[in-house]
Amino acid sequence: MPKVKIPRKSTSIDMTAMCDVAFLLLAFFILTTKFKPPEALTVTTPKSVSSEAVKAEDVVLATMDNEGKIYFSVSDENESEKKEIIDVVDQLKNLGLSEQEKNNFVRAGSYVGVPFSKLKSYLALSPDQIKGYVQEGIPVTDTLNNEMVTWVRAAKTAFQGQKMNFMVKGDNNAKFPSFKGIIDALKKNDELKFQMITDPEGVPPGTDLYKLQTTRKD
Repeated sequence: MPKVKIPRKSTSIDMTAMCDVAFLLLAFFILTTKFKPPEALTVTTPKSVSSEAVKAEDVVLATMDNEGKIYFSVSDENESEKKEIIDVVDQLKNLGLSEQEKNNFVRAGSYVGVPFSKLKSYLALSPDQIKGYVQEGIPVTDTLNNEMVTWVRAAKTAFQGQKMNFMVKGDNNAKFPSFKGIIDALKKNDELKFQMITDPEGVPPGTDLYKLQTTRKD
């Protein structure tokens, strides 16, 4: 009997549904992804060997940029302390700040880098206006007018009875007089402990710290 040949048909898969699912997933991830916001102050910190992560709460931060300008900020997690700090500063300097101006200091991501004479007008700015505002820095190099002394005093008052983590974040090209002004402000408030924020790097092989870490792992 002659063999019956079964005609061969090409196998095809309808990819339309899969393409629809892929685009739906892509659209979902694009809409729900939260990108890390850019830093309000760009500072290139010096490198160091450290295994301790920077704390996110109870932080009072003094930042030095590459021009030696000083900025003051408090972690957003400490909203009540931020409110008390600006209240204390307002009273000590008799600035006459409005509630809205105080709230602008408390809002997330806020920082101050102006002298007290310009603080009220600065806090009156909207977030969009602040983006284009060039701050001149908090005066610290004049020993008779080191305004960081007042900021540190207000911070100590706000954090009274709890631990305050005072940190200094300095640009690699920051000028020494600005750093000295921060240290002097801490000393005048009997705040003798602070932490430096640096860019962590690996422990160089062969050093005592490297050997100690290796021993601990073993």
